[in-house]
Amino acid sequence: MNSLMELLGEAGEALMAMLAAPYLYIAVLLAWWHARQEVVLQRTMFHVRLYSSLTVVFYRTLAGLAAGLILSVLSLGAGGRLDEATLLCVWIALPILALFRLRYVCIAYGAGALGVLQYVLDWSGVEASDGEAAKAVLGIDVPALLVLAGLLHIGEGLLVRWQASKFAVPLFLEGKRGKPIGAFALSGLWPVPLLWLVPMTGTGEGFTLPWTPLFDLDGNAAGWALLAFPVLIGFTDRTTTKWPENKAREMSWGLILYGVAIVALAVGAWYWSPLALIAAVLAFVLHEGLLLWGRAKEAGRNPLFAQDGRGVMVLAVLPGTPASELGLQSGEKILKVNGQKVRDKEQLHEALQLQAAYYRLEVANREGHVKFVQRARYAGEPHQLGLILAPDEDADWVAAPRSGSVWQGLQRAGARRRRGRQEAIAAAIGEARGANGELAAGQDAKERAPESDTAGTADSPESKGDPDALPPRSSKNK
Repeated sequence: MNSLMELLGEAGEALMAMLAAPYLYIAVLLAWWHARQEVVLQRTMFHVRLYSSLTVVFYRTLAGLAAGLILSVLSLGAGGRLDEATLLCVWIALPILALFRLRYVCIAYGAGALGVLQYVLDWSGVEASDGEAAKAVLGIDVPALLVLAGLLHIGEGLLVRWQASKFAVPLFLEGKRGKPIGAFALSGLWPVPLLWLVPMTGTGEGFTLPWTPLFDLDGNAAGWALLAFPVLIGFTDRTTTKWPENKAREMSWGLILYGVAIVALAVGAWYWSPLALIAAVLAFVLHEGLLLWGRAKEAGRNPLFAQDGRGVMVLAVLPGTPASELGLQSGEKILKVNGQKVRDKEQLHEALQLQAAYYRLEVANREGHVKFVQRARYAGEPHQLGLILAPDEDADWVAAPRSGSVWQGLQRAGARRRRGRQEAIAAAIGEARGANGELAAGQDAKERAPESDTAGTADSPESKGDPDALPPRSSKNK
């Protein structure tokens, strides 16, 4: 009982020290910035947002606290040596890795790279006395760092399972043939406070434990201390062929299994040092394999959120709107409104105006079964019931493609106009300018030679059926 009370007292002191430092608040601020970027992207593409950034960061912070509690309890069974120099090495390694691939901003890649670097320095004969950098890298407890990476990925899997689909962001992407398709971005940035059990070597330092941690089965530690520090757990992925909740479940299990595998390799490396290099390399390789596995399961499958002319596909439903009250869900297809078939958003809008008092919808759910929903209509409601529809050819904006490096990430962030839409807009502007120029030139010619007007009309490309002549603009293009 005394040991437990001593442990709780140490935990309280460590948490108070963490709260006195600015790092936790910086982590929460970064999580808010990430949520704010999601809101900006939604407003750019749809002119609305699903959730406010404060709501998102509030729930993500609560989930991060829960994950931190679970991971802290698990870490009490490890007891690996982590110090400020090790954490500083990780913070330096991640931005360097981001120069090569943006997805390398992950502790799994950082731990793997530092483990390989430590082996290379040791093999080349570099000693700790050769400089502060060499001392810091050679002093890293690679198995303990890999255990931390594995536990954080277990926590990431839990957070993805809890919240990734709930706050999934609908997107418009450009398909392989330039046609816009609907998608969901499953992303999140969670601030996670973590307690870590650190062994002490000096006599009389720290407190005693009623159990023996994995990294101290030989009993070398004279005592133990608790180190509290915040970490940011981030996740991002996109899906065009799976429902968001299915994609989140699939990736969460992959992350949890990956974390368990890395923890097992790290514990083995603690007792057999040659395994440390293998574990460091596998931390890198297995994480890449996990990402490639997820993308391979997306490739070659038909997109779910695309308009096919047999109804209007729902991409997302805004909370607290008539569509939400009707029970409409992402992936459902509206077939009829007030008895009239609808095939695009224009027909949907027209059909909604047929009845002033109510609307009755015929909807095909995800399994293709037809259901009927109806609701009274009130003044001031959204003209599309609060629906975000899957894109059609008129979509102006699409989300930026995945970024390879940090430079591409800074250049491509957010949304951009579709290439085809940009060309169409430029062509329309050029056509309008050309028409104005032709009108001005025609007016001058008419004033100079009015008798040539008839001949000029007869020789025009349109009157001769010239194949290079531009067709008349349709009302849709106007």
